[in-house]
Amino acid sequence: MSLPTTSSSTPLLASKTDSSVDEDVAHGGFKGSSFASAIFNLSTTVVGAGIMALPATQKQLGLPLGLVTIVFIGILTDSSLELLVRFSNSCKALSYGAVMESSFGHLGRTLLQVCIIVNNLGLLIVYMIIIGDVLSGTGSGTSHHRGLLELWADGATWWNSRVVVLFLTTILILVPLVSFKRVDSLKFSSALSVALAIVFVVIMAGIAIAKLVAGKIPMPRLLPDVHDQYSFWKLFTVVPVMVTAYICHHNGIKLVLPQILIGYLLGPW
Repeated sequence: MSLPTTSSSTPLLASKTDSSVDEDVAHGGFKGSSFASAIFNLSTTVVGAGIMALPATQKQLGLPLGLVTIVFIGILTDSSLELLVRFSNSCKALSYGAVMESSFGHLGRTLLQVCIIVNNLGLLIVYMIIIGDVLSGTGSGTSHHRGLLELWADGATWWNSRVVVLFLTTILILVPLVSFKRVDSLKFSSALSVALAIVFVVIMAGIAIAKLVAGKIPMPRLLPDVHDQYSFWKLFTVVPVMVTAYICHHNGIKLVLPQILIGYLLGPW
């Protein structure tokens, strides 16, 4: 049985009409990315844990400026994605790395890959901290916040300790997910992630509405609180929050989206 030839520009998700996908791959069960799979994979990249940190931008910038910033960054993200799609089509690039190599050479591609590694490593550290805090609790002594597993066990035990929880999460969940050869294989976990994000938003909206009706929510800050140099530089903490909440370019347009969605993004012009 012959193996399909691949190169640095070979996309992770092969097109259903791609002639480079040989018969062995097709009979092996992979017949290209479906529209629903592409939507879920891209949505879980955009709608990630960053949405939980977006309220922090409102706290730092104030409600009006915070909302304007969210809309403005969303417009920039949409425009940059459209540019990425257009250029990838014009230069026949099949991945984000191939686009960078076509524009900036091998050095640009290498720098992009390094940035993606650093970004993903940083996000993974953040996610592990969140998982540890939620399941095993955070703090110590009188200021200790009990996690879900501690509440279920009515106290701290060896199996709900932070080290054990993070180790089991890595071995049983993260390692199997990163072991898939193609992003298309993550469609079910991506769909679950999007569904949980929607549940989170609905719950938070319900709590906010209930407190608003009960009069327990104070007047939100309308302007940023800048009274010294420290508070001024603190305003820039919203930048990593915005980047985390909106970044999805590293998945690549043709890497995730099927041709029908690319046509929709490009439009008739």
